[in-house]
Amino acid sequence: MPERPAPLPGGIGVSRLRVYDTTAPDGVVGGTPHVHLCCTEGYAVTGGEGAVQTLTAGGYRETPLRPGAVVWFEPGTVHRLVNGGGLTIVVLMQNSGLPEAGDAVLTFPPEVLADPAAYAAAAALPDGGAPGADVTAAYRRRDLAVTGFQALRAGGPAELAAFHAAALALRRPLLARWRERWAAGAGRAAATTGEQLDALERGDPGHLAEARVYAVDEPVERGRLGMCGLLDTYPANA
Repeated sequence: MPERPAPLPGGIGVSRLRVYDTTAPDGVVGGTPHVHLCCTEGYAVTGGEGAVQTLTAGGYRETPLRPGAVVWFEPGTVHRLVNGGGLTIVVLMQNSGLPEAGDAVLTFPPEVLADPAAYAAAAALPDGGAPGADVTAAYRRRDLAVTGFQALRAGGPAELAAFHAAALALRRPLLARWRERWAAGAGRAAATTGEQLDALERGDPGHLAEARVYAVDEPVERGRLGMCGLLDTYPANA
């Protein structure tokens, strides 16, 4: 049985993203606006051009994306990728595996957010979004989320605070499971660094002799339906 690889630095997750190139109801080409409750997300732009639209308590912002740019934002930032032509990105996600466990809430209208069954139905993708699934379902949920995003932008800080509260209420049942994933991933990675520092302070370099090198030759999936585009994914612990 092959050796289980160590996680990427800090327990992050990595994927390659080709941003959707169809038009939403507001005339903008791109992905689905959503928020993360616990994860900071980063983009390293590798091709094309576009922007990321963000909404925080500090207001709305649009940050250009061009090859070479690195952009990241903290939990609570509503974000939406805009494709200006051939936009491709390496996505770096804090707490590898946590977004896949539900740490993402789409900006559906309030009546959908308030009903867990309605939210699940609106967010669902055929075969869970597996490569080859019908992409029209991803566009349908994007378009509904854009409708909610437009209302958030127009509503000001109070509207955004209400959305954050609704997102928490929707995901509260998952928090214990999220904590387990964090403890086994990013939390464990941070604790290991602390243990290594303790060992070095004692004059014990033993862990240096245990070093290994890992490599993943190619994605395990190509073209999974994501929120903002087609994803090439890597093992959750790679």
